Amino acid sequence: MATITQNLWFAKDMDEAVAFYTSLIPGSSITWRMALPAETPSGPPGSVRLTAFTLGDQRYLAMEAGPLDDFNHSFSISVECEDQAEVDRLWEALGEGGAYEECGWLRDRWGLSWQIVPRRLNELMRDPDEDKVKRVVEAMLTMVKLDVAGLEAAARDK
Repeated sequence: MATITQNLWFAKDMDEAVAFYTSLIPGSSITWRMALPAETPSGPPGSVRLTAFTLGDQRYLAMEAGPLDDFNHSFSISVECEDQAEVDRLWEALGEGGAYEECGWLRDRWGLSWQIVPRRLNELMRDPDEDKVKRVVEAMLTMVKLDVAGLEAAARDK
């Protein structure tokens, strides 16, 4: 079976970013680190560094090799949170020094996009009542940080 690993290219500060990410998400860890011992298009031996890590149950490989392409919305990390307290904790930590965006999205200080989503939203979105789902979606579209109480109120409001 194939192994799937997401790759993240950092221009700089990879170690700080990976240490930060793994400290925030339970069950995360750094697996290994290395510097490439050969000259590469990005620089001399040792200038390109790699770090393998997990965030929860997902594998990542981070590379620090100087500037190439900036992170953008076409790749994001979505974190399904157990409750509002976890949404609040991750929202504040990951958004610090970055930018908060609509519908539970933010960019961290390295430019990586995240979606911080309460589990309850995913449950409400799968409700068989289409009118209820519509109300929940309409409420979500007015939010920056997602608010469980507001989503539940929208689901109840007929």
